[in-house]
Amino acid sequence: MGMLDGRVAICTGSGRGVGGEVAKLMAAHGAKIVVNDPGTSGSGEGLDQTPAQQLVDEIKAAGGKAVANYGSVTSFDDCLAMVTQAREAFGGLHIVFNAAGILRDKMFHNMFPEDWQAVIDVHMTGHFNVNRAAINLFREQNYGRIIMVSSTSGLLGNVGQANYGSAKFGIVALARIVAMENQSRGITANVIAPSADTRMTRSVPTPKDPDAAALREERLRRSRADAIAPLCVYLASEQSANVTGQVFHQRAAELSLYGHMRPVRMVHHQGGWTPELIAEVAMPALANSFTSLDSRSTHSGLPMD
Repeated sequence: MGMLDGRVAICTGSGRGVGGEVAKLMAAHGAKIVVNDPGTSGSGEGLDQTPAQQLVDEIKAAGGKAVANYGSVTSFDDCLAMVTQAREAFGGLHIVFNAAGILRDKMFHNMFPEDWQAVIDVHMTGHFNVNRAAINLFREQNYGRIIMVSSTSGLLGNVGQANYGSAKFGIVALARIVAMENQSRGITANVIAPSADTRMTRSVPTPKDPDAAALREERLRRSRADAIAPLCVYLASEQSANVTGQVFHQRAAELSLYGHMRPVRMVHHQGGWTPELIAEVAMPALANSFTSLDSRSTHSGLPMD
C-alpha cells in the first residue's frame, strides 16, 4: 500500500526537474498524476509537448497512471481545464503540487517590466490560478492537499532575482492565508523551498568570486533533484493532516522548518518618537538585531526547477 493510494494529483511544471521527480514518487506511492508542462524554455519561451509526455510514459512504464496536460498556469481557464481533466481521467482530485516556474534574472536597475511581469505571472499568479481552480472542489469534499513552492531567494533574498524572489515570498503569504481559511475543511496548504541541481539552477550565472563559485558547485553537486520528493509525498498524504501553513526548506539530506515573520526586538518611548529620538535612541538599540544582507552562509542562493 502506498501513502497516496486512491488519490489524484495535479503536478504543474512537472515534465522535468524537481516537479518531475515529485510526480514520479507520488505515482510510485499510488497517486494518479496529471503531468502539466507546456514545455517552455527556462525563461518561458516556446512550447514543447515532449517533456510532459515522456514523464507520463515513464510513470506508466513503472506501473503507474498518468496523463499529460500542456496548459499554462498563467491562464485560469487552462487551470480549470486541468481540474476537469483530473476528474474525467481519474474520477477526482485531491492534491495540487505547484512546481511550474521560469527565471528572467537581471539586476533591478536593468530589469524591464516584461521581465518582472513574466515571472510574476508564472509563479505568483500561476499559484493563484491552479489552487483557486481546485479549492472549491477540495472544500466540497472536505479534503485537499496543496503544496506550494517558494525559494530561499524569496525567503532570504538573492542578487539579480527581484522578480523571482518577490513572487516566491508572496507565495508564502498566499499559502499561509489559504491554510488559515481552510483548516476546518480538511485542507492543508504548505510551502517547500528546495535547493536542487536542475536546468533552472544551472542557468544562474556562476559567481565571479572563486570561493563563492566553488561553494555553489559543491552545493549543486550534493543537491539531487529527487531529494525533496519524499517530503512532498508526505505533505500530500492523509498522515500530514496536522501540518498546515508551514514553510520547509530542503537541500540534499538537510530538512529545515522556517519561522514566520515576527518582531525580533522592540523599543518603546513614552509619548512617542521624533526623527531625532529615532536616530539617537531607537536605531542604536535595534541595530544589533538588523538582518544581514549576506545570505551566503544560510542558503545556496539557488532557485528551483
